[in-house]
Amino acid sequence: MSSPAAPRRRPVPADRSNDRLVVLAALGIALVFLLASLVSMLLPPETRQGAWLPLHLALAGAAATAIAGVMPFFSAALAAAPPAGARLRFTAVGAVSAGALAVSVGVIGQASVLAVAGGLLFITGAGLTGLATVRPLRRALGPSRGLVTRAYVLALSALAAGAALATIFLAGWPPLVESWAHARGAHAWLNLVGFVSLVIATTLLHFFPTVVGARIVARPSARLTVAGLALGAPLVALGLVLGSDPLARIGAVCSLGGAAALAVYAAQTWRTRARWTSDRGWHRFAMGGLVCAIGWFEAGMALAAGRVLLLGSEPAAWSIDVVAGPLVAGWMSQAVVASATHLVPAIGPGSPVAHASQRRLLGRDAELRLAGINGGAAALALGLPLGLEPLQAAAVPLLGLGLGSTALLLGVAVRVGLRPSAP
Repeated sequence: MSSPAAPRRRPVPADRSNDRLVVLAALGIALVFLLASLVSMLLPPETRQGAWLPLHLALAGAAATAIAGVMPFFSAALAAAPPAGARLRFTAVGAVSAGALAVSVGVIGQASVLAVAGGLLFITGAGLTGLATVRPLRRALGPSRGLVTRAYVLALSALAAGAALATIFLAGWPPLVESWAHARGAHAWLNLVGFVSLVIATTLLHFFPTVVGARIVARPSARLTVAGLALGAPLVALGLVLGSDPLARIGAVCSLGGAAALAVYAAQTWRTRARWTSDRGWHRFAMGGLVCAIGWFEAGMALAAGRVLLLGSEPAAWSIDVVAGPLVAGWMSQAVVASATHLVPAIGPGSPVAHASQRRLLGRDAELRLAGINGGAAALALGLPLGLEPLQAAAVPLLGLGLGSTALLLGVAVRVGLRPSAP
């Protein structure tokens, strides 16, 4: 008589406490960069080199650091796999943030050696982030979500290429210095669209339904979002570098298609959202922030791609003044704080009682803070390209009210979660 088969052992869920700690640390550093970006807007234009310092602190500092912490977390979660080691994760976040800071100090202080070293450290951090993102897939217990993973790898490749362009320029390589008028637009498209926007848009394909309380459904619009943004940004960048109008315009059309597909996906998801009856302020800020961020993304991409369609590969096809308001303040910054608002009580440390306190705290004055963020983004969107200094000046307190106060609330919320629980 044969012996009964041994019961099949279920895999033990991986301990993700350190993984969550890395996410919180990365979000904390990103919020500090975001506050520094707001403060730097108060400096004289010659000191901050126009819009360069605020934008670099917001993009290379805040956005890249947040992504370095969150991207491997989502990759492991989607694959139901044990996350990469905390040491690798912390090293990646530290290299990205330290590199961004070194570049900022080096450029503003005219210390080219420090700036170049910071660029190399930043690129190293991007590589380590990629390693931490793909390593868990070898032990995946569930679907690896190949679309998301491929998009993340392509985004990190765009980041490395864009950062390499800037680092070589800072090192003073003559051919690139002489052609920087064309290469500058390529650097910006690779970083702002090919990296930041692609990562945020791809993450929202799973995160947006989670925040609004809808099912995650595989839709054609999701694939079109990734394909359009992943293909469009490199084509525009290559067209700008090579001086090829057709190539740049094809990339612009692809990017517009990807942006439109994200709007379609968000609208389809929104129609099936849940109706929340508790923690309404917390839900309102997270949901409202992501919806408004997507709206600004559509406007910003229409402006950025529209200039390429109109001007081709001319250097004037890229203008940071035109896209800073919609793509940096309205899209990237708002998406970061809205996502952090949802994530801190959802994955942060603390008891259920502490998480409830965090949700109440992060729901305070939700409408007022959203109005500040979007009012500041609108002031920049009009004030910078039209040269209206009163609107530019008004953007600082409005963004301070919206982004600054939210960053401070998030800091307090993390402290609430770290307090020892009552016996």
